[in-house]
Amino acid sequence: MLNAQILHFQTINKKIVVRSSLKTLLVSLQPLQIDHCLSQRNSDRDCGMAQHTTVPKLNFEYWLDKAIEWGQATTLESQKDMYLHLPQLQEFLHQIYETLKHMDSVLAIQQFPLIGQLLGRLCWNPFVTGYDESQKTLMWCLYCLYSSEPQNPVELKANSWVRSLLCHLLSSSKWESNEAETSTFISTLGYTSADYYCHLVKNMVFSLVTELKGNQFNGLNIQGRVSASRVNAVSLFCLPLITLPDLTSLLETLLLYHGGASKEILSSEFLEAVNEAFLKKKISLPESAVFNLWLRHPPSLEKATLYLLDQLSSIQLNSLEEVACVIKESLLPQAAIHPAIFRIVNEIFKKALLETSGTPEVMTIIQMFTQLFLQAHQNENKQHKFPLKAYFPYHHQPLVTALLRRPFGLPTTCWSQHLKHISDMLKAFVEDTNISSLADLFEIWFLVACFGEWLDIAAEQLLKAAVEPDALLWLLAFYYCPQNENQQRTQTMVEAQAVYNHLMMLFSCTVLSVKDLEAAVHSIMDIEQCCNQRLIIHLLINFLLFSSGGHMIAQEFIYHITETTDTSKEVCSILIRTAYRINRIGEENQSTMKLLNELLQKLTLKV
Repeated sequence: MLNAQILHFQTINKKIVVRSSLKTLLVSLQPLQIDHCLSQRNSDRDCGMAQHTTVPKLNFEYWLDKAIEWGQATTLESQKDMYLHLPQLQEFLHQIYETLKHMDSVLAIQQFPLIGQLLGRLCWNPFVTGYDESQKTLMWCLYCLYSSEPQNPVELKANSWVRSLLCHLLSSSKWESNEAETSTFISTLGYTSADYYCHLVKNMVFSLVTELKGNQFNGLNIQGRVSASRVNAVSLFCLPLITLPDLTSLLETLLLYHGGASKEILSSEFLEAVNEAFLKKKISLPESAVFNLWLRHPPSLEKATLYLLDQLSSIQLNSLEEVACVIKESLLPQAAIHPAIFRIVNEIFKKALLETSGTPEVMTIIQMFTQLFLQAHQNENKQHKFPLKAYFPYHHQPLVTALLRRPFGLPTTCWSQHLKHISDMLKAFVEDTNISSLADLFEIWFLVACFGEWLDIAAEQLLKAAVEPDALLWLLAFYYCPQNENQQRTQTMVEAQAVYNHLMMLFSCTVLSVKDLEAAVHSIMDIEQCCNQRLIIHLLINFLLFSSGGHMIAQEFIYHITETTDTSKEVCSILIRTAYRINRIGEENQSTMKLLNELLQKLTLKV
């Protein structure tokens, strides 16, 4: 059955004679920039450049042997070998093109006597032409071998050969057949050749989808009758063709297929290839298919999570809305509704934090992911969905319940009391319980850190609301300095209390200068411990944003801090999170938002 389907694909590529001239053909393909390719090559030849071109070492023998071997491929192993080599082959074809575009056809054939055999065999291999952009690259190589003004029999023969291969490559999508038996058959069906070949692929895909989904007979699903080896064979068959749009329904069916087997029946190469194509946006899949892919194949889930972290770390993000958009598009928060996926993603985040020493960017990504996950869970319509506590089974459940309360699900007047409740529970758990190891302490800290929105609100409430400061300061001190070895957290608490008292004395002043905050600035400059410095910066930024006179000196003061300390990323991260939170509340005055936007504009240029 599988061999018959492969033959269907080979039938698609039957040679068709084009009635129009090659000139018309080339004009119709201007999007591929063929005219530029030809004119550049011919110009090089006329100027005598080709004769002096340094020819790189290209391993034609190796790839010709592979092409011959693949042309005789009749087993799944040979097809698998073909798939594994297709990315390298595509890169090799690009190298050929980069070399050929500076040579005339005669010199190219002299330098590379095997090029005709290689390109000819590859053009007739449906797995090669169906892979990614290989068909287009083959065309580029052929165009470079075409002489617009043939001057000898060799160039005339090369032109004829090029025309026949171009006609073959384009036959399945653009030109009508001139072969009597095929033409009569297609016209009898009422199709043009383009429609016919398109329907041929769709029918083959439909046949496989129907086979995998199983027939319904008197309400009995006989899906289990499809053997595991058969399903595995179909997944291997799809490998070179994954990016074809017509194959999407088959990919979805395979990813959703289980069939009762005790172990994975889809090939790991197939799962990796689908994941790679999805991450690079070469294919579009329904959410259910993507979630099943990650559940079936944890390495793909790990790669998707690391890909998201790399993606967010490599682009300039000016707002948390942009971060949220990228994370949502990854589908990871939606997929994390399944507890197994949530826990794997969280483990990867923990490792990323440890490897980056808890950089502000990574921490902000994790916190935003947690917010989006909670939104996705809330929007989940399933009648029997997992309770939120199921995602944190090994933690102190009252603390988990308190952290899971959404800030905007509570009146703002209740925020301080709720934060005190969180702080008291956490303090009792950390200080009154024997924590057996640093690993246990890290787990508790990571749980609190994931809900960083509450920490930002704590820093804001300390300065805006009438609160008992000790509980909220301790919560921030634990976040920035979880260990209390050698009384580190205790010392952090003392320093934060001193800065806080100084700021509160200035909070109602309508006119301030940078000099008024010098004591706090000096405390930052003198502090060796990074955790203390970050906590004090957190307090200072909230003071500048929400105090009576802070707006007047905010830009000058933040410029001074970021110039004298290595804290630009920390400051930028706090401002981005604050702007996002204020936008969601919609209650803050316009002057604060205007100041935030101005500060972010200047800081993002520096970071």
